[in-house]
Amino acid sequence: MRFTKKGFDKLKIDYENLIRERPAAVADLKKARDMGDLSENGYYKSARNKLSSIDRDLRKLQTFLKEAKIIEHTNNKIVYVGSVVTLYNDKNEVKYEIVGDIEADPSSKKISLLSPIGKAIAGKTVGEKVTIEIPTGKISYTVKNIS
Repeated sequence: MRFTKKGFDKLKIDYENLIRERPAAVADLKKARDMGDLSENGYYKSARNKLSSIDRDLRKLQTFLKEAKIIEHTNNKIVYVGSVVTLYNDKNEVKYEIVGDIEADPSSKKISLLSPIGKAIAGKTVGEKVTIEIPTGKISYTVKNIS
């Protein structure tokens, strides 16, 4: 799994936050268990679900942290993980940050190389034209800037 340095650091912070939350969730579960009849105890079910969610997220983040490969992109002449790319055509200009697969958040203009746009612009240089297949058809852009 590829990550930018910033994305990897955020992953570590998320993991540490969950570690800090876990003791309170364990205490809530114990308190709910002490209330008696577990079959009709909504507080117990809620506390159990919260602890299960925290544990599941911790396992997932542990795997990501263990298997992570931090990509340090230093070549601003070619599009790769870590690049910020500006694309333009006659109608508009868009800017995307190329991030690791897990970090992708299209609503924040953070895309991975696995996305349709990421695949189309991977390895491109300034001035190259790209055609991107989108649900409504094809759209063409020119790479304006890579930083």
